[in-house]
Amino acid sequence: MAEYKTKQQKRKFYDSRPWKLLREDIKERDNYECQECKRQGGLTIDTNEYSESAKRKKIVLVVDHIKEIEDYPELALDEDNLQTLCVNCHNKKHGRYVDYSLWRKKPKWDDEWW
Repeated sequence: MAEYKTKQQKRKFYDSRPWKLLREDIKERDNYECQECKRQGGLTIDTNEYSESAKRKKIVLVVDHIKEIEDYPELALDEDNLQTLCVNCHNKKHGRYVDYSLWRKKPKWDDEWW
């Protein structure tokens, strides 16, 4: 059984043809919608927008392993262990989310202006 502990092992897996084909099948199965947003009553879909700076399609949705491949390598290509998530939900799940709204500068005055 393959191991996915190092960056190189993971990169080889995520660059593999079986993963790329399965990833598209999972997005299609999930109707190109973020499943976490859906559970929370929201909706995030793939927009197919193009990024001029990156010279590629903007990444809105990713396919996520529910049980991580480092811990459960036997589930790496198991459809029941995969879900479609938006980039924000995926980052929140992995502790990489930053709430930029907290960085906004507070107004100098809290008084209402009439």
